Amino acid sequence: MLSACALGVIGYLVAARVSATTVVATPGPPAPQLVAAGTVPTPTATPLPGTPASPQGVAAALAAPLADPRLGGQVLVEVLDTATGAHLLDKGAATATSPASTAKLATTTALLSIKDPDDRITTRVVAGQQPGSVVLVGAGDPTLTGAKAGAPGAYPDAARISDLAAQLMARPELDVTSIVDDTSLFTGPAISPDWDATDVPTSYGAPITALMVDGGRDTPTSVIRSADPATAAGRALAVALGLPATAVSSGVAPAGAATLASVESPPLSELVEQALIDSDNVIAEQLARQVALAAGQPASFTGAATAVSGALHGLGVNIAGALRDGSGLARSDRLSPAQLAAILQLAASDDPSHDPLHDVLSGLPVAGWDGTLAYRFLTSSHSAAGLVRAKTGTLTSVSALAGVVHDASGRQLTFALMADKVGPTVADTTAAEAALDSVAAALAGCGCS
Repeated sequence: MLSACALGVIGYLVAARVSATTVVATPGPPAPQLVAAGTVPTPTATPLPGTPASPQGVAAALAAPLADPRLGGQVLVEVLDTATGAHLLDKGAATATSPASTAKLATTTALLSIKDPDDRITTRVVAGQQPGSVVLVGAGDPTLTGAKAGAPGAYPDAARISDLAAQLMARPELDVTSIVDDTSLFTGPAISPDWDATDVPTSYGAPITALMVDGGRDTPTSVIRSADPATAAGRALAVALGLPATAVSSGVAPAGAATLASVESPPLSELVEQALIDSDNVIAEQLARQVALAAGQPASFTGAATAVSGALHGLGVNIAGALRDGSGLARSDRLSPAQLAAILQLAASDDPSHDPLHDVLSGLPVAGWDGTLAYRFLTSSHSAAGLVRAKTGTLTSVSALAGVVHDASGRQLTFALMADKVGPTVADTTAAEAALDSVAAALAGCGCS
């Protein structure tokens, strides 16, 4: 079965619900399509000058690619002029359907609207109730790594369990003999009841707990994520301290316990980019809980969905009751192309109050270049390689693409494409992805005036 979260670029392929799929190394996009050799184009809040597109021109340019039978029984479309917000094409744009991983646009935009992009998540070790006991307190940092000192973790710039251990060992009077894992910051189920039973543990899904290492993996190089991420984190600290696995148990830190060691995650802006570029479900769910905590909601699937909706409502986008999670892995999530395009418009806005949201655009994969678009736009749609920047979304029978593109005149357009009645096979979904790429490529090649 095919699901959210395709290519993982952290040393191995994270293929969402796709088994027996081989990815062959493919050359990068042609250099002429990029700003300069080795340079990935970065979208700006100020669109490039160009002749404004017209609704008639956009409709004519997209008529043929939108009629592609590979898109299945329905394709919903919104195209806007990024600079003016003018509606250029509305094809069922108000119809809410399963957004798959394009839901991460809602989560990350909400986060950056309610938290400072430079904020970091602090993981602490505090004193336990008994002499020699310490408590590893989870704060929701998904990238904290259990890698040995000096060895790479699953994510760049991650905080390290080995640094916590070094701080503890620098205080020999502590004589640590046992470790307690504290996951009490999060509430509710660790696995969403709206997820498919086969989603966890997989390469793209893990239980969502306040304490984990390497995106919910047992080791930085594990392809399948852990069924018990908190225990994996505690054992990583035990190994770093030279303690046996039996030294680890679960519990809650004593009230007011003294902090003995601490480390900080990369800035939230960097976590946003990691969630978007690789469509990392676990990071997205952790970020959704950071929204909940900031909004005073329970750090649960329900609380996070409520908080994300509330933050977006404050920005003028009403998605009340639309989400069941923060990643789009739940098929019961509902967003429309109009809502996705409105979220992207906020991220591209020149309004200084929206400056923190620009990290959403910079986190989007570039066509034919990186992340979940690294192996797309390299064949029939290669002319758009390096020109389209978009979030992908894939579930069984659903394929979505939402982002920005500069047309042939240099005008920036915002688009959201959702094909929600694709055939049931992996081949059907792959074909639908290629068809959506053709639609985006048509926008890139269109003067559309």
